[in-house]
Amino acid sequence: MISTHRHPVHRSSLSGSRQILHERWSSPLMFVLAAGGATIGFNNFWQFPELMLQHGGGAFLIVYLLCVLAIGLPLLMAEVALGRSGRASPVKTFRFLARRARAHPLWRFVGGMGIVGVFLILSYLSVIAGWVIAYTLRAGFGVFSGLTADGLNAQFAQMVKDPEKQLFWHTLFMVMTMYVASRGVRHGLESLVRYVMPMMLLLLAALTIYAATMDVFTSAINELFQPDFSKLSGTGILAAMSQAFFSLGLGTGAMLMYGAYLTVESKLPRLSLIVIGIDTFFAVVLALVIVTVLTAGNVALSTGPNLVFQSLPLAFDHVPHGRVFLTTFLALLALAAWTSSIWLAEPVMVWLSERFSLSLQRSAILCGVSAWALGVITILSFNNWAFSFSYLGVVKKLGFFDVLQVMTAQLLLPLFGIMATIFAGWIMRPDITRDALHLRPSWLFPAWLWWMRLAVPLMLLIMLFNLSDFLA
Repeated sequence: MISTHRHPVHRSSLSGSRQILHERWSSPLMFVLAAGGATIGFNNFWQFPELMLQHGGGAFLIVYLLCVLAIGLPLLMAEVALGRSGRASPVKTFRFLARRARAHPLWRFVGGMGIVGVFLILSYLSVIAGWVIAYTLRAGFGVFSGLTADGLNAQFAQMVKDPEKQLFWHTLFMVMTMYVASRGVRHGLESLVRYVMPMMLLLLAALTIYAATMDVFTSAINELFQPDFSKLSGTGILAAMSQAFFSLGLGTGAMLMYGAYLTVESKLPRLSLIVIGIDTFFAVVLALVIVTVLTAGNVALSTGPNLVFQSLPLAFDHVPHGRVFLTTFLALLALAAWTSSIWLAEPVMVWLSERFSLSLQRSAILCGVSAWALGVITILSFNNWAFSFSYLGVVKKLGFFDVLQVMTAQLLLPLFGIMATIFAGWIMRPDITRDALHLRPSWLFPAWLWWMRLAVPLMLLIMLFNLSDFLA
């Protein structure tokens, strides 16, 4: 029976002193909507299109899909299974499962690594999401209409160099995030994704239909999906591995947290596959829309913030009804950032509730204020507090913002992913994992287990040692 209490944790006599979560998803569909929405992040919008075109279009897509199945699916299943078996924050989950396996208690620090990672990402994601909200409103009011490339560059530079404006949008987005998160799974998160995910699908459908009306749509399909294996080098394969890992939000512990809310009857392999399907579908369709619009607007493809805040506004301004559909595109990105930020906040809030015996609302306030304050330092990194440093031979010029990105993308996330893989494959008791996964037929579990023990850690280590090549 599902409890309706609003506090996130309670004591259970069955688990000794371990605090366990008692909230549950109302249905597997809610998990799929929430987890699927969480995976649709900035990587889908501003990195995947450029990776496809740079590394052979359909050739890269084939390798990417193989990487998703070889790395993403087994690791996602593992993180969700860990969460459902532990029923607590990542820290408590690793400590509890390590104790059951008679393993060293220091495994709890792997969970702590995940908590630190999602907290840092939340702090600077909020700043970037604030830019998206500001640009959505500006696009709706036609601020970008008629601007040249230089004019759009100046607009973006002016916003990034204005800490007061950034502070307003950063604060607004953080309040939006923590308001929903503070209401719990049923009353907050489920209430949001029940409406936001269908809205995101509608916005994506509108953008796709709009792109299909353009004369260059067919040529964009050919350019994007025609396999060209001559362009697919070892770097492209490593990029596909990296994209599969980061796009699914693996290595953060956030999927572990969402798994903690699943019921015992939930079919983890099927749910994980659906989540991966949602993420991949959005990534591919968005790439098609972006390449079509850029081709129609005669604007070169770029990557990162330059694509969203400079190239696309210029391209949309050169096509019919561009103002409306630029606003649609940015609104879709803003909604995706919102669902992702709540997903990042969840493990931090639950850990705070466990560690300091706080109510859900108080832990949301503490998490939100702390992440907001760290975000303010990120804002200042684009202005008065900017400094340069070199990391693995690459010069970073955005000070603390770059420090946070290095700590998360190149250290904490891949290390958490590797350690979680080792824990699920070698440390966690196989009978617990078998019961959590419900793999049928029976031979699938040994196959999954040995793949997790041998192949996935090796691929993640290869990815880790080559991250600097495409995260520079």
